[in-house]
Amino acid sequence: MDDATLRILEFDKIRSLIAGFTQTLPGSALARGLTPLARAEEVAEQLAQVEEMQTLHAQRGRPSLGGTRDLGPHLQRLGLEGVFLAAQDLLDVLSSIDAAAECRRYLTAPEAAPRLFEKSRGLEVPETLRRLLRESIGPRGEILDGASFPLADVRRSLRATRERIRRTLEALFSDERLASAFQERLITERNGRYVVPVRADHRGQVKGFVHDESASGQTLYVEPAQTLADNNALQALLREEKREEERILRRLSAQVHAAEAVLRANQALLAAFDLCAAAARFALATAAVAPRLEARALIALREARHPLLLLGADGLAREIQAVPVDLLLGEGGDTLIISGPNTGGKTVALKTLGLLTLMVRCGLPIPCHPDSRLHLFGKIFADIGDEQSIEASLSTFSGHLLRIRAVLEQADNDSLVLLDELGTGTDPAEGGALAMAVLDTLRERGAKTVVTTHLNLVKGYALLNPGVENAAVSFDHETLRPTYRLHYGAPGASNAFTIARTLGFDPEVLGRAASYLSAEEREGAAVLDELNRRSRSLEEDLAEAQRLRGEAQADRDKRRRLLEEIETRKQAILDKAARRGDEAVRQAEARVKRLLKDAQALSGDSTAEAARLTREVRQVREDLGAAARPHPRPERVPRQVRAGELLRIPALGAEAEVVRVVAEGVELSLHGKKLRLPLAEVEQFQPPRFAKRRSGVGGVRSRVERSSFEPRLKLVGERVEEALALLERFLDDALLQGLREVEVVHGAGSGALRRSVREFLAAQAEVESFHAAELARGGDNVTIVRLRGA
Repeated sequence: MDDATLRILEFDKIRSLIAGFTQTLPGSALARGLTPLARAEEVAEQLAQVEEMQTLHAQRGRPSLGGTRDLGPHLQRLGLEGVFLAAQDLLDVLSSIDAAAECRRYLTAPEAAPRLFEKSRGLEVPETLRRLLRESIGPRGEILDGASFPLADVRRSLRATRERIRRTLEALFSDERLASAFQERLITERNGRYVVPVRADHRGQVKGFVHDESASGQTLYVEPAQTLADNNALQALLREEKREEERILRRLSAQVHAAEAVLRANQALLAAFDLCAAAARFALATAAVAPRLEARALIALREARHPLLLLGADGLAREIQAVPVDLLLGEGGDTLIISGPNTGGKTVALKTLGLLTLMVRCGLPIPCHPDSRLHLFGKIFADIGDEQSIEASLSTFSGHLLRIRAVLEQADNDSLVLLDELGTGTDPAEGGALAMAVLDTLRERGAKTVVTTHLNLVKGYALLNPGVENAAVSFDHETLRPTYRLHYGAPGASNAFTIARTLGFDPEVLGRAASYLSAEEREGAAVLDELNRRSRSLEEDLAEAQRLRGEAQADRDKRRRLLEEIETRKQAILDKAARRGDEAVRQAEARVKRLLKDAQALSGDSTAEAARLTREVRQVREDLGAAARPHPRPERVPRQVRAGELLRIPALGAEAEVVRVVAEGVELSLHGKKLRLPLAEVEQFQPPRFAKRRSGVGGVRSRVERSSFEPRLKLVGERVEEALALLERFLDDALLQGLREVEVVHGAGSGALRRSVREFLAAQAEVESFHAAELARGGDNVTIVRLRGA
């Protein structure tokens, strides 16, 4: 696409809008540099990725990519001899590595987002570098004591030296002989050395070096002689600390330099994911979808809306929403001529078509109906607006001609050409003739062309040439306002007099203007008005018919659901009756057995008689059970089942989930237990039902839940079985929150719960280690659990 087309269609505003939805500087830069993709396969892939990101956004919220930093300047400096990164720069590197790890966790959903999952495998997390940076750099960009043993030793010596100096100076404050010499009992620093404030008129009482004095000259800041040696030692230790910190920074910078290729590749991928997430948020904000891409040159954008009429520059929805418009140019047509009144929406329709086509070419979803279809044109040309230039001595008409000449030189059979007010700016007859010649040439080149015009000569062009269609922006004569909708099949009237009347023109002036029109012109305008009126009436009738059809379909669906509910309730009642019958049989059998036992005890040795009676009772029970239990209806006996489907087990009065289909029947899961049954012993729901899955399989939760999660689980008083179930869920939640250490409070008691908890922890792969807490934190009553990192 040429730069003029991008400028005319205001594509820079779309870039800025998408950039406003990004979370990172690299992602924002990528959005502001959006350009049309070269191949249709790339467009389809990008649109599919955005659609997957929309799905993940609905399931898990937007990805957390805010930690991604622009590492380009840092990595570029490392290429210079002797240069190393500051601690804050290294913290940026760590933040980007953590963002890459978080992004990989977010995209671990091959079922919901297979393309993004595959793409995320290109993210590498340099764990060694990540561990070194985390152990060496604090969250505020400070170098930690654990960065090296020498640094820890130096800082211990610094703390001890400062403590000695403090004790020495406090001893001076406590000396009654010097009480009057001190301005205040305050230890401060001057030139990196500890000093005390001494009154100027008592300077001789405190022996030492004067480093500074107050603005009034009444206070001297003196380094007492007693602290001279320790202050000197402190300065030496500070210099040694600085040297060690520089050595650590150089070592870490070398590690970063070695991982430069991985870091640059990660940043490129994270920027691409950020752009994809921004496009998904844009799509959710504008109800945008990906139209079906067509190899044939056609346009069928239904209910299309201009994005800049939906969202402001800040990305927030506008109060007044755009009126959707159908933009249609079928395979059999090559030119669409839009006419109608000014302010009616002709130019907006033209810009909407051009911008949406351009956005799709860049892999962005567009605000339109999901049934829309669009061809990916290789070239898009637009001549919309005023091309006048005083500096270049160009009139409006000359500017348009130069632009159209450039279009004619480049257009081919894979081009979309958009021309606004074709033929205007000069004599109507000559302008109309030139316009038709331009349309002839574009049609010969095989280009798809959409133009707007007020010229009757150009409107008539559609009636004389097959493949050319008229469309009109409608005008409501009752409200005297445009409706901003397109009506196909007839040209539109300009309605100049009507618009002038709404703007307050003197009726006498309008009457004189009307008198200058010929009878043919007035009749032609009347015919156009009648055609447009009938077209609107037909559209209203069609909309009403579609509404009634939709209501009828909704009624049919409601009846079907009611029948299914009735059938389900009926079966539930039968099942309940069967269970009651079984219970009655069991109670009757138990009662008979008790009677037999009592009879045997009274009659003495009557074992044979008791056995005979027992067999008869059992036969009665079987007969009662067979009569009471409803047999599965033939239509409920499953013929074909799938994994994940719910089946009913009549004998148990329970539902079970199909794990897999085996030769002799099905393997089912019932309350965590597996069993196999033939198909004849189970029933299938109509329609089939399936086990509900939690959204976002893979269980990555939003980080927003971190604030409500407590890293401490209390199991005191719980039974072992319930406690272990709570512990398993607690560990899952801790892993989802990204925690490395949690506490489990089990108490002492008999020790059974503590032993069971630790045996359970020892068998978990995600547990790195565990140990009893310190005495201050509960001792052996509490177990500290260390979880494995990402």
